[in-house]
Amino acid sequence: MDDEAMIARRRGAMTGGIPPGRSRGRLADEVYDTLLGQMMSLRIEPGSRVTIDALARELGVSQTPIRDALNRMEAEGLVVRVPHAGYRIPPQITRHRFEDMLEVRLLLEPAAARRSAERASLQQVAGLRRLLDEMAELEGGGGLMAYGAFGLRDAAFHDLVAQSAENQVIREALARLHTHVHLFRLLHDTQVTHLAMAEHEEVLAAIAARDPDAAAYAMRRHILRSGERFRRLFNEAKGADGMVAEA
Repeated sequence: MDDEAMIARRRGAMTGGIPPGRSRGRLADEVYDTLLGQMMSLRIEPGSRVTIDALARELGVSQTPIRDALNRMEAEGLVVRVPHAGYRIPPQITRHRFEDMLEVRLLLEPAAARRSAERASLQQVAGLRRLLDEMAELEGGGGLMAYGAFGLRDAAFHDLVAQSAENQVIREALARLHTHVHLFRLLHDTQVTHLAMAEHEEVLAAIAARDPDAAAYAMRRHILRSGERFRRLFNEAKGADGMVAEA
C-alpha cells in the first residue's frame, strides 16, 4: 500500500459504517479500519463483547468481511475469541506490558527516525506534513471521536516514519505492538494531543532537514515524554488502590 492509500484509510477509520461501492477484496480492510477507529474512540469499550451478527447489521455488510476482519484482529491480539459467544475486546494494558512496549519503542523508533532523515522521499515528507496538519485540526477537539481520530493519525505518522526508513522489519515489529491503540484507550486528555503535536513537529523538522542525529534525538525525547504522560495513569491507579486497602 502506498503512502496516500495508507493515509486515506486512516482518515476513514472513524466512521460508524462502511461506505457503499467497495469491492469484496477491500471490504475486510474497511471493516478492520472501522473497528479499529471505534476501539480508539472507546465507542467499543475495553472488556465489551462484539458479535459478527451485530456488526454486520451495524455496518451494513455481510458476515464474511466481518469474520475476516475479526480473525485478523484476533491474530494481532486486538480481540479475543470467546467460544460460542463471539469476540471480546481485551481489557486495558497492564503496567508491565506498558513498560515493555516503551522499551521496545526506544530501541526501534529513534533508529527508524534516523534512517527516515536519510532516506525519506519528498512525497513521504509531504505525507508526514499532511498528517500533522490533520492532527492540528483535531487538536483539542471535543469528544472521544475527535480524540480517537487524533490517535489514528498519530499512529499513521509513526508508521510513515518507519516506512520511510525503508526497514520493513522495524515497521512490522512496531505495527505488531499496536502501541497507539493501547495507549489512546487509556486516557482521554486534550493535553496529550497538544504536547504530542509539538514533539511531532520536532521529529518532522529534523527529517525534512536531513539531520539523522536530530531526528533520532527528537523521536527518543517524544517517546520518553509520552511514556511519562501515560505512566502517571498507572501511578494514580496504584495510589487509589493503596487508599482503598488502607480504608
